Amino acid sequence: MPHAPFHDLTPWWTQQRSDDCVIATAIHDGHGLRAELADAVALPAAERLREEDPFTGDAVRDVPSHVIVHRSRFEVDLNRAIDEAVYRTPDQCWGLQLWKAPPADAVVERSRALHRAFYAQLAHWLDDVVAVHGRFVLLDVHSYNHRRDGADAAPTPPEKAPEINIGSASMPRAQWAHVVDPVMASMAAFEFLGRRLDVRENVAFQGRGELARFIHERYPGTGCAIAIEFKKFYMDEWTGEPDRAAVDAMRGLIRAAADVARERLHG
Repeated sequence: MPHAPFHDLTPWWTQQRSDDCVIATAIHDGHGLRAELADAVALPAAERLREEDPFTGDAVRDVPSHVIVHRSRFEVDLNRAIDEAVYRTPDQCWGLQLWKAPPADAVVERSRALHRAFYAQLAHWLDDVVAVHGRFVLLDVHSYNHRRDGADAAPTPPEKAPEINIGSASMPRAQWAHVVDPVMASMAAFEFLGRRLDVRENVAFQGRGELARFIHERYPGTGCAIAIEFKKFYMDEWTGEPDRAAVDAMRGLIRAAADVARERLHG
């Protein structure tokens, strides 16, 4: 008997777990779609990729505890509340026409099941981390576009688009300043291919996504989620081609930031 459409064996995410109080996530790195969605989606793969966060998974790999999601945010957006996690209309996804026809409720619920599973597994993991370490920091790594008007058009002005945007609006900022400030300072001081990056807080984004909300609501006083948005200076956001040296440097920067966060928690 053939499998039901939700029995798709393509991976949801990869989780590497260690005995660490710092976790890094790349929940928008994925580009995959399960088979029933791949047939129903009207949006070309290249246009999906433009709104995904490619290579953020590479950036978190050197943090001993990390999660890299492989399914596209166009299947289910893990950084939105579950009722909004499946884009159904263009106004929910940058004006893009995602579907050939509106998805059936059963299809939407199968996507939402992945959202529930992700947060259930994350909660189980983080409950263990709190039991052992008392506190944790989660580095929530994303990327954002700065050439939305076209490949040959002027980019977003630098004053509105830092190379690294730290989102902290959803956390009790004063309580976690002893961690957030040194992490930001380490990023600003990091030698990134012979230069320093522009690192600012709550400029292009404020860190109000579902992952940060979940952490600060479920783990008040014990969990700190720092939303880290890399401007896509490390790739061509229109062709999808990466600058491999820049991606490698991002990996070193996130590793160094995790080291600082760990030291501050132990201190």
